[in-house]
Amino acid sequence: MTTHSAKQAVKTSLYASKAPLEWAVTSNGALYTAQIPIDDKGEVVSGGIEAQTRQTLDNLKHTLECAGVGMDAVLQVLIYVTDREYLKTVNQVYAEYFEAPYPNRAALVIAGLAREEMLVELVVYAAVP
Repeated sequence: MTTHSAKQAVKTSLYASKAPLEWAVTSNGALYTAQIPIDDKGEVVSGGIEAQTRQTLDNLKHTLECAGVGMDAVLQVLIYVTDREYLKTVNQVYAEYFEAPYPNRAALVIAGLAREEMLVELVVYAAVP
Protein backbone atom coordinates (compact mmCIF):
# COMPACT_ATOMS: atom_id res chain seq x y z
CA MET A 1 0.00 0.00 0.00
CA THR A 2 1.38 3.40 -1.02
CA THR A 3 1.27 6.20 1.51
CA HIS A 4 0.20 9.60 0.24
CA SER A 5 -0.10 12.72 2.30
CA ALA A 6 -3.68 13.86 2.47
CA LYS A 7 -4.94 16.71 0.33
CA GLN A 8 -5.17 19.85 2.45
CA ALA A 9 -7.00 23.07 1.66
CA VAL A 10 -4.96 26.26 2.02
CA LYS A 11 -6.91 28.71 4.18
CA THR A 12 -6.88 32.17 2.57
CA SER A 13 -8.88 35.36 2.98
CA LEU A 14 -9.87 35.32 -0.70
CA TYR A 15 -13.58 35.59 -1.45
CA ALA A 16 -15.26 32.29 -0.63
CA SER A 17 -16.51 30.88 -3.92
CA LYS A 18 -19.99 29.38 -4.11
CA ALA A 19 -18.59 26.85 -6.60
CA PRO A 20 -17.35 23.50 -5.26
CA LEU A 21 -13.65 24.45 -5.14
CA GLU A 22 -10.77 25.47 -2.91
CA TRP A 23 -8.53 28.36 -3.98
CA ALA A 24 -5.54 26.12 -3.32
CA VAL A 25 -4.76 22.64 -2.09
CA THR A 26 -1.51 20.98 -1.11
CA SER A 27 -0.42 17.37 -1.24
CA ASN A 28 2.95 15.61 -1.28
CA GLY A 29 4.98 18.83 -1.21
CA ALA A 30 3.08 20.54 -4.02
CA LEU A 31 0.55 23.37 -4.08
CA TYR A 32 -2.10 23.50 -6.79
CA THR A 33 -4.05 26.69 -7.43
CA ALA A 34 -5.98 28.60 -10.06
CA GLN A 35 -6.21 32.35 -9.59
CA ILE A 36 -8.61 34.83 -11.12
CA PRO A 37 -8.89 38.65 -11.06
CA ILE A 38 -11.45 39.03 -8.25
CA ASP A 39 -11.49 41.40 -5.32
CA ASP A 40 -12.49 40.68 -1.72
CA LYS A 41 -16.19 40.95 -2.67
CA GLY A 42 -15.83 38.30 -5.38
CA GLU A 43 -16.18 40.85 -8.18
CA VAL A 44 -13.96 40.79 -11.27
CA VAL A 45 -11.85 43.96 -11.11
CA SER A 46 -12.30 46.62 -13.75
CA GLY A 47 -9.46 48.45 -15.50
CA GLY A 48 -8.58 46.05 -18.28
CA ILE A 49 -5.85 43.47 -18.63
CA GLU A 50 -3.21 45.26 -16.53
CA ALA A 51 -5.50 45.67 -13.50
CA GLN A 52 -6.79 42.10 -13.87
CA THR A 53 -3.28 40.63 -14.16
CA ARG A 54 -2.12 42.58 -11.10
CA GLN A 55 -5.14 41.44 -9.04
CA THR A 56 -4.63 37.83 -10.13
CA LEU A 57 -0.95 37.92 -9.15
CA ASP A 58 -1.76 39.66 -5.84
CA ASN A 59 -4.27 36.87 -5.13
CA LEU A 60 -1.58 34.31 -5.98
CA LYS A 61 0.98 35.99 -3.71
CA HIS A 62 -1.56 36.02 -0.86
CA THR A 63 -2.40 32.34 -1.41
CA LEU A 64 1.28 31.35 -1.39
CA GLU A 65 1.91 33.36 1.79
CA CYS A 66 -1.02 31.55 3.44
CA ALA A 67 0.71 28.28 2.51
CA GLY A 68 3.97 29.52 4.07
CA VAL A 69 5.92 30.15 0.86
CA GLY A 70 6.76 33.03 -1.48
CA MET A 71 6.63 33.61 -5.20
CA ASP A 72 10.01 31.87 -5.54
CA ALA A 73 8.27 28.56 -4.71
CA VAL A 74 6.31 28.68 -7.98
CA LEU A 75 7.44 25.95 -10.38
CA GLN A 76 5.02 26.30 -13.28
CA VAL A 77 2.41 28.81 -14.47
CA LEU A 78 -0.22 28.27 -17.13
CA ILE A 79 -1.48 31.64 -18.36
CA TYR A 80 -4.89 31.83 -19.98
CA VAL A 81 -5.86 35.05 -21.80
CA THR A 82 -8.81 35.83 -24.03
CA ASP A 83 -6.79 37.89 -26.55
CA ARG A 84 -3.25 37.38 -27.85
CA GLU A 85 -2.65 41.14 -27.55
CA TYR A 86 -2.92 40.83 -23.76
CA LEU A 87 0.25 38.75 -23.46
CA LYS A 88 2.60 41.74 -23.72
CA THR A 89 0.90 43.43 -20.75
CA VAL A 90 0.70 40.17 -18.79
CA ASN A 91 4.45 39.69 -19.31
CA GLN A 92 5.23 43.21 -18.08
CA VAL A 93 3.22 42.80 -14.89
CA TYR A 94 4.39 39.18 -14.40
CA ALA A 95 8.03 40.37 -14.46
CA GLU A 96 7.31 42.56 -11.41
CA TYR A 97 6.29 39.50 -9.37
CA PHE A 98 8.91 36.92 -10.38
CA GLU A 99 12.71 36.82 -10.48
CA ALA A 100 15.12 34.50 -12.27
CA PRO A 101 15.15 31.59 -12.31
CA TYR A 102 11.60 32.07 -13.55
CA PRO A 103 8.91 29.41 -13.29
CA ASN A 104 8.33 27.21 -16.30
CA ARG A 105 5.24 28.47 -18.10
CA ALA A 106 2.87 28.19 -20.99
CA ALA A 107 0.49 30.80 -22.37
CA LEU A 108 -2.80 29.92 -24.00
CA VAL A 109 -5.17 32.16 -25.92
CA ILE A 110 -8.70 30.89 -25.39
CA ALA A 111 -12.21 31.88 -26.44
CA GLY A 112 -13.41 32.70 -22.95
CA LEU A 113 -13.16 32.11 -19.21
CA ALA A 114 -15.73 31.14 -16.57
CA ARG A 115 -16.88 34.72 -16.11
CA GLU A 116 -17.43 36.69 -19.30
CA GLU A 117 -15.64 39.79 -17.97
CA MET A 118 -12.46 37.87 -17.04
CA LEU A 119 -9.52 38.46 -19.38
CA VAL A 120 -6.88 36.36 -17.59
CA GLU A 121 -6.58 33.31 -15.34
CA LEU A 122 -3.49 31.61 -13.95
CA VAL A 123 -3.08 27.94 -13.06
CA VAL A 124 -0.06 27.58 -10.79
CA TYR A 125 1.97 24.75 -9.28
CA ALA A 126 4.38 25.47 -6.44
CA ALA A 127 6.61 23.58 -4.02
CA VAL A 128 5.64 23.67 -0.35
CA PRO A 129 7.36 22.27 2.75
